[in-house]
Amino acid sequence: MSSNSNKATTLAENKVLILYILNLINNDIKQDDLFKLISSINDINYFFFKQILTDLIDSKLVGVYTKDEEQVIKITDEGKNAYILTKDVLPGLLKLKADSIFKKEFSSIEDESSIIAEFIPKNENDYTVKCKIVENNETIFEVKTFVGSRERAKKIVDNWNKNANSIYPEMLNLLLKDKNKTT
Repeated sequence: MSSNSNKATTLAENKVLILYILNLINNDIKQDDLFKLISSINDINYFFFKQILTDLIDSKLVGVYTKDEEQVIKITDEGKNAYILTKDVLPGLLKLKADSIFKKEFSSIEDESSIIAEFIPKNENDYTVKCKIVENNETIFEVKTFVGSRERAKKIVDNWNKNANSIYPEMLNLLLKDKNKTT
């Protein structure tokens, strides 16, 4: 087999693998989370992954949209049809590996994505910090604040990522507490 036909086979397999995984998810996912899944199944570098994903998006097999200010992707109806027509391109061993890794990795990605924190620089000294909790693709809690240093922004993000499970109930209690009543 020549090098070019081998590359074409790898390209086709990776396209079908991405469609297969998106079909399994049957919901939206962040591109970086999809890359984590795909790269743990098949040895693929980020740039090759992005190239393949761009091809799938340009072909309208995968849709891109913004949800909660973040770009997410989802398989389209055309993508589902294309997957059905091309699923035989995916080698059985690769599909088996994908199934077993998908079960483990996807639940950890879902857990990871339920607690989200980020900071965005406004200028050299001002940062916007956003902390949120997402369950079943719905934002159930979000707080956004401004801080005057990168160190403080990073500390808030790190603290939220480590302790959101205890901070969130405390914040809710504070918000529900009537300050005018004496206890």
